[in-house]
Amino acid sequence: MLELGGTATGANGAPEAALVVEGSERTFMADVIEASREVPVIVDFWAPWCGPCKTLGPALEAAVKAARGKVRMVKIDVDQNQAIAAQLRIQSIPTVYAFWQGQPVDGFQGAISGSEIRAFVDKLAALAGDGGLGEALAAAEEMLAEGAIADAAQTFAAILAEEPENAAALGGLARAQVAAGNFDNAEALLNNAPAKIATAAEVEAARAQLALARQAAKAGPLDALRAEVERDPANHQARFDLALALHAAGDVDGAIDALLELFRRDRDWNDGAAKTQLFTIFDALKPGDPRAQRGRRRLSSMIFA
Repeated sequence: MLELGGTATGANGAPEAALVVEGSERTFMADVIEASREVPVIVDFWAPWCGPCKTLGPALEAAVKAARGKVRMVKIDVDQNQAIAAQLRIQSIPTVYAFWQGQPVDGFQGAISGSEIRAFVDKLAALAGDGGLGEALAAAEEMLAEGAIADAAQTFAAILAEEPENAAALGGLARAQVAAGNFDNAEALLNNAPAKIATAAEVEAARAQLALARQAAKAGPLDALRAEVERDPANHQARFDLALALHAAGDVDGAIDALLELFRRDRDWNDGAAKTQLFTIFDALKPGDPRAQRGRRRLSSMIFA
């Protein structure tokens, strides 16, 4: 950390990317105060002659860019903008302030470690939440539930363009492909999921839905299967196929009931196919879905009876 002093040596380098800009007294209101009403803005007060600034500045820029738009950064050369430095009582550099909703909310003086920089930026990014992605996800899910499959797929894809490791968006896009009957596209999406989210609950749920959809395509006529089970309650294959047909028709509760009855009658039939299918259905439902909760409780009571 260096005390202010010395002579101005001019601006620093070429313009930064949109997330990192060179600020001035003239643009401070727009670049910092107004911009901070949308996302947190970090202001780096520096000078060309400041040694620690040359280390801190690039590291801070890298962390801001890694936040992918959830935080912005404005660089202020204190030699060229002495009035704003005085107004904010900058007495030594590097000094970093963070603004949110037009007000300073955090800051530090002097060079800090890379892990401290990342923690500082992450904390600020959290102030703004997910940049609206949560609302976009909710909207996409609503579109999918209402049958607007193409619109939902486009929204999920747009979210993935912003956050390639967003498990909810990837799972949603795969489910949209399943709903559209594009099973191979859904499988390709899931098989190429980034390693970080490959086993996330949302991705596993999409895998389960894909498996159920492929099974449903092979299910027999619902009425015929129901009639066969009524004629011969001991026909386990017909009861299993009935569960597939019920699920394909959107009767999740009916499918669960049929599989639980099959498990009650013969839990070991076809290498425990009833229990396996039940878990596939449970996994395809959203976390906390009451149908899955009820089904799991009923299955557990049978297993441990």
